[in-house]
Amino acid sequence: MKDPEAVARDLCLRALTGSPKTRQQLADLLDQREVPEDAAEAVLDRLAEVGLIDDEAFAEAWVSSRQAGRGLARRALKAELRAKGVDDEVAATAVLAVDDDDERETARRLVERKLPSMLRLDRATATRRLMGMLARKGYSGGLAAGVIREAFDNAGAADDAVAGFDELDEDALLP
Repeated sequence: MKDPEAVARDLCLRALTGSPKTRQQLADLLDQREVPEDAAEAVLDRLAEVGLIDDEAFAEAWVSSRQAGRGLARRALKAELRAKGVDDEVAATAVLAVDDDDERETARRLVERKLPSMLRLDRATATRRLMGMLARKGYSGGLAAGVIREAFDNAGAADDAVAGFDELDEDALLP
């Protein structure tokens, strides 16, 4: 490597062109490309100094985007930020932008969007599937159960019947 700092700077600037990155993501990239640690640190420090690397701004934008777009709960958002190398304190601060009401409303919208396709199932199966969906998005069991129960009640779904099944003639089903 002729000039490790120039190589590191080039790699970082190219990586930052596509989307914002955390300092840790860029450090990992430079490590993969075998850039010497002192050159990597110098370049990363300079990029942070001029504002091209800002983990706090990254975390805030990530939380806003992922919560609105994917409907993720605070727990899932914090886990994603940790996986991207954002410091726990920075992640916790960024996640504070999502309050309890926002989280409940987002869970409600997710369930309402999925509920029409679930009404053909019995309530227990639909509830289990909706709980799984919300759990994968980081919602607590209590919040998920409450939102799902409320959605079923608002939809007027029967507790034990598959939609449309009651109208079938049982004798017609027997051989």
